[in-house]
Amino acid sequence: MGFRYPVAVAEENAYSLQRLTQNLSDPETGRAVFEELLLELGNSVEAYPDWHPILTIPQGSSEIGVPMESLPAYKGMDHTVFFIKGFVTCPYGEDTADQLVNNVNAMTGLYAYRLDAALYSDKAYPVVVRAVGVELEGDGTIRSRDALAWCVQELVQNAHSAEVAETWWNIRANLLGRPHGSRSSTIVNQHTGSHMRKILEALNNSGMYGPIKEWSLDMLSKKKRDSIAQNLVLAAIANYRNAKERFGFELCGEACKAEVRDTWGDGTELHIVVEIGEARCPDLRVAGFYYPKSEVLETSSPKGKRSVAEKFL
Repeated sequence: MGFRYPVAVAEENAYSLQRLTQNLSDPETGRAVFEELLLELGNSVEAYPDWHPILTIPQGSSEIGVPMESLPAYKGMDHTVFFIKGFVTCPYGEDTADQLVNNVNAMTGLYAYRLDAALYSDKAYPVVVRAVGVELEGDGTIRSRDALAWCVQELVQNAHSAEVAETWWNIRANLLGRPHGSRSSTIVNQHTGSHMRKILEALNNSGMYGPIKEWSLDMLSKKKRDSIAQNLVLAAIANYRNAKERFGFELCGEACKAEVRDTWGDGTELHIVVEIGEARCPDLRVAGFYYPKSEVLETSSPKGKRSVAEKFL
């Protein structure tokens, strides 16, 4: 099933509620606290987009891409649940919680405080951290103009050091957050996500990042991706000879390079990789496992250029 905003929101909120209350001696009070957090911070989310202030404000120039818990401002965060505007984290040490509050409040644009009630564990000391500049639209997602401005700032800041341009399908999770669909998430709505995609594609087409790197094939349906992978792996199996692990074959006008490894040395499981193009940066790559005795084939999602992949449908 594809991404459905109400379903995704309900599932994330239910999961976070369970995580924060299931070990409490008074889970009902914990549920009430959780409902208050939803009012203050918005819905629960799985992961933030790269441009979210909760990530960008505490990051130094050398800390881009560093996990949140490794950022000095967030030192001590533990057992953390994310929401649209911020997060609640539940370290076990009171001194750790107090220091976390002090570190965050030293950052312009962030605000932290200790919760009086218990969450996650009766022995934990919950801390709420909020990005004060995040405002929500009527549907519960981040205000469009703010999200777009933050996204553009994030996209252009590393243009000088970029080697390739990433497509929307390669990095949409980084721009939308998670959970997400093709152009929206629990953090940004379809209007905002669609404009983010247009902005990224305009920047890519300008040439400022360098050549465009195609890798994700998520624009194709799962059925089509599975068919591409199965056709190539089955062709490799058909051309496989036990005496030779690495070999080549031609299919649909493309020169394919394959590698087959007998996992256990007894012929019960074969691991197959098929690549088209240069090994360092293939135009297409698929992989899978084949079990000859039961004739079962398992494949992973193919990666590479759409124009090449669609030849094998």
